[in-house]
Amino acid sequence: MTYVKRERFFIGCGAVALGLAAASTFAQQAEEASADWGNLSQQCTGLPSYQALKSALTSAREASNGGFNLDMWGTVVNRDGVVCAIAFTGSNRGSQWPGSRVIAAQKANTANAFSLPALALSTANLYYAVSPGGTLYGLQHSNPVDTFVAYRGPAQNFGMPDDPMVGHRIGGVNVFGGGLGLYNSKHVLVGALGVSGDSSCADHNIAWRTRHGLALDFVPGGVSGDNSRPDNIVYDITPQAGQQLGVSTNG
Repeated sequence: MTYVKRERFFIGCGAVALGLAAASTFAQQAEEASADWGNLSQQCTGLPSYQALKSALTSAREASNGGFNLDMWGTVVNRDGVVCAIAFTGSNRGSQWPGSRVIAAQKANTANAFSLPALALSTANLYYAVSPGGTLYGLQHSNPVDTFVAYRGPAQNFGMPDDPMVGHRIGGVNVFGGGLGLYNSKHVLVGALGVSGDSSCADHNIAWRTRHGLALDFVPGGVSGDNSRPDNIVYDITPQAGQQLGVSTNG
């Protein structure tokens, strides 16, 4: 009996120790996350403000984009993956799919992480390559979202200028339409845009129009085979015998 009591005491102390360790880890995460802020205005130089993003996103959403004609989330990250702005198009944060807030940020992070100064890769470009048998299969499981950054802070600030995600690195990889690299008029890669809230094709179309509205679509090159739209989604891939990915008629 004495042994059992001691064992229970030991387990109880272990639980307390684990609780203290978790609290310490949480505090460390908070400190590290806050360190991402730095001087946000400097980190986001050359990227759209909250109001500019919201205006361009809303205008793009109101065009004919296919899909279900739903409201959208949009996120902009800088070249280091730090979130600079998050906005939505509906009347409040519940007018869009709540899950699309983080997905939009994932898409922005992905387009930034896998675009280069001379080679843009949209999230739509990755879709076939990450499918089973594709050359990049498994990519979507790398670089997970930082859930502390994704869900921190009061929800009433989601999609506002002071969204708790702003100023922090979100991480994440998303491999369907809606993420585009941002290139300024000097063809310099300055970050990326992510859009989510509708079908993946509609997300891509809205992201495309939003980027154009922000005048950050001076893309130097990509993989679509169309020099005028180098990181556009490719619609004309047809299956070929022995080739899982198929062949695009336009190359």
